[in-house]
Amino acid sequence: MKRLFLCALIGLMLSSLLISGCAQTTAKVRVATDATWPPFESINEQTMEIEGFDIDLMTAIAERAGLEIEFINVAWDPLLAGMAQGQYDAAISAMTITEERRQQFLFSDPYFEAGQIVTVSIDNTDIADKDGLSGKVAGAQIGTTGSFEIEKVEGATLRTYDDIGLAYQDLMNGQIDAVVADNPLALGYVGEYPDELKTVGEVFTEENYGIAVSKTEEELLAKINEGLQVVKDEGLIEELVAEWLVIQ
Repeated sequence: MKRLFLCALIGLMLSSLLISGCAQTTAKVRVATDATWPPFESINEQTMEIEGFDIDLMTAIAERAGLEIEFINVAWDPLLAGMAQGQYDAAISAMTITEERRQQFLFSDPYFEAGQIVTVSIDNTDIADKDGLSGKVAGAQIGTTGSFEIEKVEGATLRTYDDIGLAYQDLMNGQIDAVVADNPLALGYVGEYPDELKTVGEVFTEENYGIAVSKTEEELLAKINEGLQVVKDEGLIEELVAEWLVIQ
């Protein structure tokens, strides 16, 4: 009887440990990103994996914060809608922190400062800055700050794209007159096509990128901010700028 009791006791202890271990298993954090915005996030054509500044940054933050993450590639509009509806836990996608977006989800501390700039064909002499977009057709990714800024220019015609790369392709093909986008992205395209594209004027907005977090995930937000502060203190942001961004 004692032996049976001892075996039963050991069995209960093992079961308790197993249940406890399962209870401590952390679910993956679903991180949405629109992988059409190099050099912040894009698909590597060789590996078919998502890569970029934001991907490396979020991976580092997760490691420092003890989070297990899963990147989900989703188009920009569904990404914003999904975040507002709580379909994703977080999103990192060169996303500008705005008051309108703050109504729909939480934001981490800022991690990168950017601004809008105009890109035109290399031989364009009509457009010298954003005011020169009046009477012209300008492209931007749908739902981005670039599209909002084009709408503010009286007489400018906005053409929106699901993929910003298609806007630059149309610009090089002469289908539109300009593209308005974040300066790091614009400089990346100019760096890739220096014989076809150039930026004009100055950066004309001041924006900060942040990591979006579902409104129900305040604990997750705290962990992300903790991890972000650690990587900032380590100088990782500067390393990623040197690795991913083309500055001219």
